[in-house]
Amino acid sequence: MQDMIVCVDKTIVSLRKMVICGWVKLQDGASLNISANLKKAEIEFEKDNGASSEEGVTYKFMVRVASLRRLKLRFLSDNHQKELVFPCFQMRFQRFKTILKKLRDARKAYGLRTVWNMMICRLRGKVYVEKDSESYETWQNHHALTSEKWKAQRLMKFSYMPLLSIVIPVYNTPKQYLEEVVASVINQSYENWELILVDGHSTKQETIQALSSFHDERIVVVRLEENKMISNNTNEGLKKIKGAYVGFVDHDDVLTLDALYCMVEKLNESDYDMIYSDEDKINQDGTRLFQPHFKPDFNIDMLRSYNYITHFTILKVTMLSKVGLFDSACDGAQDYDMFLRFANATSHIGHVPRVLYHWRVHAQSTAQDVKAKTYVLEAGKRALSKHLKNAALSGIVSDGLFPTSYRIQYDLYSHPLVSIIIPNKDHVNDLKKCIVSICERTFYSNYEILIVENNSTEPSIFEYYTQLKKQEHIRIITWKSEFNYSAINNFAVQHAKGDVLVLLNNDIEIISGRWLEEMLMYAQRGDIGAVGAKLYYPNNTVQHAGVIVGIGGVAGHSHKYYDRDDDGYFGRLKVVQNMSAVTAACLMIEKRKFAEVGGLDEGYQVAFNDVDFCMKLNEKGYRNVFTPYAEMIHHESLSRGGEDSPEKIVRFQSEIQRFEKRWGLWYEDPCYNRNLSITKEDFSLRI
Repeated sequence: MQDMIVCVDKTIVSLRKMVICGWVKLQDGASLNISANLKKAEIEFEKDNGASSEEGVTYKFMVRVASLRRLKLRFLSDNHQKELVFPCFQMRFQRFKTILKKLRDARKAYGLRTVWNMMICRLRGKVYVEKDSESYETWQNHHALTSEKWKAQRLMKFSYMPLLSIVIPVYNTPKQYLEEVVASVINQSYENWELILVDGHSTKQETIQALSSFHDERIVVVRLEENKMISNNTNEGLKKIKGAYVGFVDHDDVLTLDALYCMVEKLNESDYDMIYSDEDKINQDGTRLFQPHFKPDFNIDMLRSYNYITHFTILKVTMLSKVGLFDSACDGAQDYDMFLRFANATSHIGHVPRVLYHWRVHAQSTAQDVKAKTYVLEAGKRALSKHLKNAALSGIVSDGLFPTSYRIQYDLYSHPLVSIIIPNKDHVNDLKKCIVSICERTFYSNYEILIVENNSTEPSIFEYYTQLKKQEHIRIITWKSEFNYSAINNFAVQHAKGDVLVLLNNDIEIISGRWLEEMLMYAQRGDIGAVGAKLYYPNNTVQHAGVIVGIGGVAGHSHKYYDRDDDGYFGRLKVVQNMSAVTAACLMIEKRKFAEVGGLDEGYQVAFNDVDFCMKLNEKGYRNVFTPYAEMIHHESLSRGGEDSPEKIVRFQSEIQRFEKRWGLWYEDPCYNRNLSITKEDFSLRI
């Protein structure tokens, strides 16, 4: 070998400084001196006793420099010398250009003011924290449609300006409500529309008189001889439409004045078959808006859990003719049935992350209380069962964990061997609790446990290993190198006999007996990548309910610290849903899919390897999924300390930069919403 080998492991470049980390190996075991041409360069180096061998001695080094001048590092031993040169200005300027590009991309998603504040905080080395939202009213003041914006929208000429048909079924609607909803259509900033009012043989004079008072030539009133109920009444209106797209509005609700404009703006981005928006609620007298629902982009497993789409939605008429009109057998959940049919028929489903619809709350509305229309629950189950059959999925539909939500227990196509991989170093009590909980509480029997021993030193753990080896379904394999979570799991996968893998932390305690079945029913699906579980802290607060990419600069856990029994943001703690990522503290995936994306990236020694892995699955077209029906306790961070030493901080920062370089700065998570916080994990509003 060479007498002196110098290797640079990491070069971390920020706008303020550079950090260079690496190692030097000397064959003859001589002493080492490292110097720099810049006086303000901070140099630290030490002998790496763990890496020394008969072949020589190894030194680790770290250099910090804030200068823009060219840096020259000289490595001197008794008999040898080497020099490395770093063009600091060019490297930091290139970093500056990269950040500017990402800032431009982020400006489109988050707005100039937010991005400016982010940039200032980044330059100062601080964490950007959003201003707390005092109320939804405060949020509205920042996002209101001004008269200037409305006028500008009126003058806008899109390349594609289709006729939009709005269908409103009417039956004995109070005059105030009917006049408000019609006015919200007449005053749209986008003017190429028609409004079809379908009267289901109203008997109230105020309704009949109100219907006769609308004189806009774009309004058509269809009077039925009898009330055919909601689905058939709506279908009668659909027979009269002339537009390329049709939207549906309840007779007591209200559209925002830019609703149609935003839909057409979205249509000019791509040829969508269906588009839906965010919504909020409006009180009975129309004086207050509240409970905004900021939804994810199209999320098939969430839709199969409950109708999160609801309002405002437009459908392509040509596609509607293929999937069929509304089904009266699903009255009460006829819109849910229609959305599920579209989900079977097309993947071109768009989402406008803006509140375009105000859902009226009064005693008879489902917005107030689903108990006002109990038949909605059964109609929803019928719609979902029909959808599963059409999607060639087999399973039982039952009530979910809260009203109007549903649970699907998919049939298992097979019962494959599941390999549960648990990296471990010492911590015998934690590992014992984990193993005992698996063996005593797991209903599914076809599994093996692979414990990856990694440089333990406590005698008690090896005594426990001796006991475990007596069990046929448990194996101990050894990883002798330094801790690298990604490398350890990649190594273990090579020894796994199962077709399905579970990556599991040694500080996990299983509490639900069907956890493997609940995860396997999703992992077996061809469209699913990783499956994550619901994890609690020992104090019964939520530790993990899916990962939101972009929070805190890289990623954060959904609903962290919420109470275990809380429903979460619009029920999201209690429904199966697609997430951009899930934690590898408990992650299931088919082995072939693990191999397809190259396993875990070993450049992530400790942090973000699971997020990066899930992002690679997304990139391949797989969906990741979180299920609340696989529950366990996570005694987090018992196995390793925090990022509290200079070496750990440098490693952590390098992993952040690795993630940013691969996936971009301020990634906009399609399973989240740009109107929600990117510094908090509680689904609070962004101001």
